[in-house]
Formats: sequence, C-alpha cells, structure tokens
Amino acid sequence: MKTNYKIMLGVLVGSVIGVAGGRAIHARPVNPLPGYVVAEVDVTDAAKFKEYAEKTPGTLAPFNVRYVIRGGKNLSIEGDAPKRFVVIQFESFDKAKAWEDSPAYDAIKPIRHGSAKSRVFIMEGAAQ
Repeated sequence: MKTNYKIMLGVLVGSVIGVAGGRAIHARPVNPLPGYVVAEVDVTDAAKFKEYAEKTPGTLAPFNVRYVIRGGKNLSIEGDAPKRFVVIQFESFDKAKAWEDSPAYDAIKPIRHGSAKSRVFIMEGAAQ
C-alpha cells in the first residue's frame, strides 16, 4: 500500500508541475498600462508658443509616443471648452514621467510658461 501512495503522490505532483509549466509557457507578458500627458493650454503669445511647439517633437522622439489629440476642433457639451487640448500617449506612466523630467524638455518648459497658461497632467490609461 505504501508503494501505491508514493505512485499516486508522484502522479499528482507531476500533474501539478505539468499544468503550471504549461501555463508558464503560454502566459503572455504583462504589459504596463499606457501613460498619457494631458494638457489644457491657453496661448497668450502665439509667436513665442510657436517656438515651443516646434521644439517639443524633438524632446518626444526618444520616447516612441503618439499624439492622440493635438489641438483641433472641439465642442463644449458642459462647461467651458479649453482653448487648446493635447493628449500624448506613452508606453507607460513611468515613460511619460521620464519625458516630463528629461533635461531636453526641462530646457523648453520656460518657453511654454512664458507664452501660455496651462494645466498639465500625467495619467495612467486603461488596459487595451
């Protein structure tokens, strides 16, 4: 009888290891949730802001981003519509924060500060 218990225990342990191994092989890597920089901008000096707008893409290039919203037409349903709205998608919240803190972007922030009133947020997105 002791031998039967050992065999059954071996089969059970082997089955558990097999199932766990199969799940590990077929498991998908967990991707981080996307991160978004969201900005509401009211330009007060168009010429100076143009300089900022021309320099910003160079600071974003190393981060593999996608503009989701970049100005354009808007319609207010409730409340006042923003003058200009920008949403930039990053691979993750941490990548968005890294761009915000990057020396390249720090160098041009004063141009935006001097040419517009703005509210800027970094937000974590939803799973795709």
